[in-house]
Amino acid sequence: MKTLVLPPDERALAYAKELIEAGEVVAFHTETVYGLGADARNDEAVRKIFALKGRPTDNPLISHVHSDYDISDLAEVPPYTGALRRAFLPGPLTMVYPSKGKVSPFVSCGLPTISVRVPSSPAAQAFLRAVNVPVAAPSANRSKHVSPVTAQHVLDDFDGDIPLIIDGGPSRGGIESTVLDCTGAVPQILRAGLVTREMIASVVGDCGVYHMRAGEKPKSPGMAYKHYAPGCRTAYFSADALSDAKRCYERERGAGGTPCFLAEHAVCESLAGYAALDLGASPEEMASNLYARLREGERKASLLIAVEPRARGGVMDGVRNRFLRAFGQSEEESGS
Repeated sequence: MKTLVLPPDERALAYAKELIEAGEVVAFHTETVYGLGADARNDEAVRKIFALKGRPTDNPLISHVHSDYDISDLAEVPPYTGALRRAFLPGPLTMVYPSKGKVSPFVSCGLPTISVRVPSSPAAQAFLRAVNVPVAAPSANRSKHVSPVTAQHVLDDFDGDIPLIIDGGPSRGGIESTVLDCTGAVPQILRAGLVTREMIASVVGDCGVYHMRAGEKPKSPGMAYKHYAPGCRTAYFSADALSDAKRCYERERGAGGTPCFLAEHAVCESLAGYAALDLGASPEEMASNLYARLREGERKASLLIAVEPRARGGVMDGVRNRFLRAFGQSEEESGS
């Protein structure tokens, strides 16, 4: 199979519609990361997503719709969620509702819920309007690999395996959407992202954070322990252990390897003479740069050495969540 990479023009959108109607899988741009999409109502099409990614079958998918789609056709919509949709959609917020059973049961992996997102990317909106069905889509990468923020990243993972990538340019948000459980009286964040707990609470008055228990079935994508991982060897150090990280670097270089640091801008400025990838200075920069730097690191380094950013709260909750999972760390192990 030849994989076409096309801009979201009339030709590409017509072809995408044809493919989705035929039960095929199409990769498409969003403002967060690229998605690997299929008709959420089609059992076999949804199964293809899991097979292509090598994704565990207990890890639910998000259904994507355009901004004029009637979400109440898919879900039981609590009244308080209207204020959240007006405040944040289209945008990087996924909302989990009680499902009406209109999509394949494989999308929610047997859960009685449906996760719905309305992306703001013009390319995603054009694609979703062209197909005009709910599109189930995880990130367009092999399972547990680094999420893709360019069409080339998708091609690196799926060249020859999917027929089409809709190229909308780099995904500037950089990390996946916030996932918010709206099945209770008070919404709870299942996965942190660019829409923060503080932003949500400012609209509806309160917002909790859900912590997955050992052995529990995931309620949301992105809750697996080892996730977003680069394909090279890795090491991880806290912000206060930079001297230990430097010794690790020297050992790897002395053994003939090609080590490289991954750290925030302030740390990189102190690493003259060391190979280092700069995440950026602000939380928004770090979110935008994280996956691109992880992909760059796995190409360049025999050992990618992470130094944890110091900042906490807001967008950094989402950045740290991805950063820690990429290096096989838990929130507890990182001391937070």
